[in-house]
Amino acid sequence: MSRSRKPDWLLSPLPTGEEFTGIKQTLRDRDLHTVCEEANCPNMGECWSGNDGPGTATFMLMGHKCTRSCGFCDVETGGGEPLDPDEPSEVAGAVAEIGLDYVVLTSVDRDDLPDQGASHFAETIREIKRRDPETLVEVLIPDFQGEPELIRKIIDAEPDVIAHNIETVQRLQGKVRDPRAGYEQSLRVLEQVERESDVYTKTSIMLGHGEHDHEVYQTLADLREADVDVVTFGQYLRPSADHLPVGEYVHPDKFDTWQRVAEEELEFLYCASGPMVRSSYKAGELFVDAVLREGKTVDSARATARASES
Repeated sequence: MSRSRKPDWLLSPLPTGEEFTGIKQTLRDRDLHTVCEEANCPNMGECWSGNDGPGTATFMLMGHKCTRSCGFCDVETGGGEPLDPDEPSEVAGAVAEIGLDYVVLTSVDRDDLPDQGASHFAETIREIKRRDPETLVEVLIPDFQGEPELIRKIIDAEPDVIAHNIETVQRLQGKVRDPRAGYEQSLRVLEQVERESDVYTKTSIMLGHGEHDHEVYQTLADLREADVDVVTFGQYLRPSADHLPVGEYVHPDKFDTWQRVAEEELEFLYCASGPMVRSSYKAGELFVDAVLREGKTVDSARATARASES
């Protein structure tokens, strides 16, 4: 497949719909950011609109400028701006206004802050839970430079899922990610969450950077060795000519294969895998369904009811 021309399976409709418009207006009214918009996610319309009412929106905390510069990411590089002390309550208010039963929080990296923003992140989790303890909260966190006490601040805030993306295979880390990130460091973050809590863990892998199948399999094996519960696969799409070129447009059949390997052979709780999948793709729907399949209790009456109706 040519690198310069996107195949038909990567075409996605423009976002529309009443739910999409309503969420966008709520975000503008409260001056909030989502990674959906900042990273030009191809699933924004589908996730925001949902199938049975409000869908999944991923709020991006601590501004829209990241102190790191990864070769794949469309988020602007910068930082240095003071945190908004009202952001935790504004995000919690938006979650309540939109009516989300499952919310995803992520952030830019803020290596410039004394605790890299960990306390701000934790405060937002607590504020959402304070307003409605039944709201399920997934957080997609930075690596906090691997500092255990900062990761522990996130754990202590008691989210329901803690995600941290390993992004690519070990060989390609230096090419794809900022030099302050790394394969072993990301594994240690996930291992700490598993070791110190009962929170579900999750990570994401981009395909299309030039990885080999045996390297992808080794990455999955390393993640299971770290007891990671959930993995997602998606196609890397070049945001602009200034970003890394696409090495390969991976066929949907390959994504199906990796899903079977992850779920059936390596026994991840679930694997979302497809060219257009991103780490927060249908996060609430897939998580609730997977936990219910395990016969476990999801601590949200509304989320359980919605899953049963769908």
